[in-house]
Amino acid sequence: MAEIEKSSLKLEHQLCFPLYAAAREVVNLYTPFFQPLGITYTQYIVFLLLWEKDGVPVKELTQRLYLDTGTLTPLLKKMEKSGYIRKERDKKDERVVKVFLTKKGLSLKEKAAEIPQSVGSCIPLEGKEAEVLYHLLYKVLGVSK
Repeated sequence: MAEIEKSSLKLEHQLCFPLYAAAREVVNLYTPFFQPLGITYTQYIVFLLLWEKDGVPVKELTQRLYLDTGTLTPLLKKMEKSGYIRKERDKKDERVVKVFLTKKGLSLKEKAAEIPQSVGSCIPLEGKEAEVLYHLLYKVLGVSK
């Protein structure tokens, strides 16, 4: 095996590893803020979309959150059972299921309002560095921001 091939298999040379590890670290920073609300990170990102626009089709949730239906379906069931959301078939197209916030789900918005600022202050990046990273990560996802 050529030396270049050997070195390319080192963990420290993998772009995927620091992305993975950093994502885990950031999610871990959020956890203490979610515990009093009784929600998880994945539920939080669902709430973020629904607080922005209620009545989102399940298919749109999977696309915008980069989640597969095998992950999203049980998550939505749990959120529905907890009384945060309700699901409804679209009146114009019965194949489409939309997700709506309940009063309980909407009430979490105010309680979660400080979370982004609190977590942001825990991440050791200057404003410009965070902005550059934000744009680079979306570039990796194939999205122009």
